[in-house]
Amino acid sequence: MFDTSKIVHSKVVTEATKQALLRRGVTVKDIAMIVYEMQIPYNADLKMDDCINAVESVLRKRELQHAILVGIELDELAEKGMLSAPLQQIVEADEGLFGVDETIALGAVFTYGSIAVTTFGHLDKNKIGIINELDTNKGNGIHTFLDDLIASVAACAASRTAHRTRDLQEAEAILQDVEQEEKEKAD
Repeated sequence: MFDTSKIVHSKVVTEATKQALLRRGVTVKDIAMIVYEMQIPYNADLKMDDCINAVESVLRKRELQHAILVGIELDELAEKGMLSAPLQQIVEADEGLFGVDETIALGAVFTYGSIAVTTFGHLDKNKIGIINELDTNKGNGIHTFLDDLIASVAACAASRTAHRTRDLQEAEAILQDVEQEEKEKAD
C-alpha cells in the first residue's frame, strides 16, 4: 500500500530546489541568459521573459528538481569533507573521468528530447555563462555536480523554447491559411 503521509508536495520540492540554487549563487536569470544565448540565433523575437518562463517551467519538473537537490547535496558534503575516500578526492578534484556528474545531469535532460541532449553536450563542452563561473571557481566551493546540472536546466529550457517557437510559427501559418481561404471564398 502506498503511504501518502510521506509525500512531499511538489511546491515544497520546487521551493527547495530554487533555494538550493540561490544558496549556491545561481539565479533563474543566470540560467535564462544561457537559454537566450542558445536560442536567439533561431528566434529574433525572443525575449528574456520567455527564457525566464522556460527556466521556471523546467524547474517545476521532478526529474530536474531531484537531480539538482542530489547534486547540490553532494557538492556541499564534499565541501565539508564528508564523503568517503576516494570519492571525496574525486569530487573535490572534479576529475575528468568521473562522469557521474554528467550522468545525473544528462538523465534529467532526456525529459526534453534530442534538442536538449545536443544542447547539453554543447554547454558541457563550451561552459557558457554561469556554467563557466561555477566550473572555474576552484577554491571557492565545489561545483562538480552543479555546473552540469545548470547546463541540464538550460538545455531543457532551450529545447522547450525551441519547441514553443515552432508551435507558434505553425499556429500562425495555419491562421494565415484560414484567412486566405476565407478571403478566396469572399471574392
